[in-house]
Amino acid sequence: MKRLAMELGGNAVFIIFESASVSLAVQGLMASKFRNTGQTCVTANRILVQRKLFDQVVEALAAAMDRELKVGPGSDPTNTQGPLINQRQLLKVDSLVRDALGKGAKAIRGGRKHPTGDLFYEPTLLVDVTTDMQVFREEIFGPVAALVPFDTEEEALRVSNDCDRGLAGYFYTSDLRQAWRVGRSLQVGLLGINDPLISTCEAPFGGVKMSGFGKEGSKHGLDEFTNIKLLSFGSLD
Repeated sequence: MKRLAMELGGNAVFIIFESASVSLAVQGLMASKFRNTGQTCVTANRILVQRKLFDQVVEALAAAMDRELKVGPGSDPTNTQGPLINQRQLLKVDSLVRDALGKGAKAIRGGRKHPTGDLFYEPTLLVDVTTDMQVFREEIFGPVAALVPFDTEEEALRVSNDCDRGLAGYFYTSDLRQAWRVGRSLQVGLLGINDPLISTCEAPFGGVKMSGFGKEGSKHGLDEFTNIKLLSFGSLD
């Protein structure tokens, strides 16, 4: 029988608690959400913001998107947001946004295909999103940030773990006790605590639930393809 590791889909949660620095959290969210135009398996997807900070985060995120995101071909080094991988994916992203808008969400930024070309989509910021909308339940894999408010840590954990995938997660806090509590409780294989860039070749990479099993990277990734052999010696006399 062959040894194998499986890395499947993700639907990463990104939580901003009320003790967090808004500027650092938004900086981290920009890096995690819009890297590679939102097309990585560890991209922030389900974005939860504690209600006390919600309006501040929306305002700061919209300003950062205006300031930092420029859509266009990658041949121009000033562009930061390129095309989606194919037409099928663009239609999926647009369908998720249309579904959310039709159910009451509001687009603060973007919300439609970009005029640059057939595979480009506007960087989008959605509010008035609910946890039962497709844009929250499904992996977007595109430049769409859908923000949902929450009131308590327990609520954030319940919503975060109510997902059949568990590859990556992120949260921002300045409370060390909360960092350990939430870090132990989130059902993910990779977790960034005040850190938006969590995967390196030196660290194990892999998820739980339907995000797969096994690890890539580090010695743990090598162990997945190694058979352990026991040599049990008796007396040599």
